[in-house]
Amino acid sequence: MSWIDTHSHIYLDAFDDDRDNVVARAIESGIQHILMPNVDISTIDRMHQAEQRYACCKAMMGLHPTSVNSHWQDALAVVDGWLKRRAYVAVGEIGVDLYWDKTFINEQIEVFEQQIRWAIDLDLPIVIHCRDAFPEVFAVLDRCHTSRLRGVFHSFSGGVDELQKVAQYGTFKAGINGVVTFKNSQLADVISRFDASLFLLETDAPYLAPVPHRGRRNEPVYLLRVAERVALALGLSMSELSEVMAQNTRDVFGQMGR
Repeated sequence: MSWIDTHSHIYLDAFDDDRDNVVARAIESGIQHILMPNVDISTIDRMHQAEQRYACCKAMMGLHPTSVNSHWQDALAVVDGWLKRRAYVAVGEIGVDLYWDKTFINEQIEVFEQQIRWAIDLDLPIVIHCRDAFPEVFAVLDRCHTSRLRGVFHSFSGGVDELQKVAQYGTFKAGINGVVTFKNSQLADVISRFDASLFLLETDAPYLAPVPHRGRRNEPVYLLRVAERVALALGLSMSELSEVMAQNTRDVFGQMGR
């Protein structure tokens, strides 16, 4: 069986002491690709370096909503420059986050919408960060959605109604990570009501480590713990889930090579 971690910040300093070993463990466990979303202009070089060092790592380009501040126009110009300069697997991580700070809500929405339009022009998928902001994110997508727009709701945190809305777009998936293993999470029950074709697997490493590693640094090899819980919720064997997730990933990100 092979797997794809569709969302991992393997380039962050949490992995500086043992990144080679972390990637080796992932490969040995059957993880074929690790997709890396960008955060802001300070993370671009580190992300590119990881992509160059590890054949399994694939980079995205985008400006994270929590990095939208008074200098957002300058940061967005840098993202635009990189999108014009080279190929990426997606535009991400982009979206709206109203959990930490609502100061720049209007700017977050403007930045989100602009990056969506770039993704449409480039025929790239988008990776959406949505925290306490489903109405705002859905409103932007409703304005911008075309048959060319596809992507994933990273770290999906909604309920049945929100997942139904995601499904209705027809070109989006929900990214499921370690949260599905948490004792107080209802996510497994939510996803059990939908078809497996709606989901992707991710870790969001170094964050959101699954049980029994919760509270410690997450890493791509722990994707298998997420897969086990998702397979149980969907009534699939691990082999069946691997095949479905591979197709779902191709639907969003394309082949990406081997």
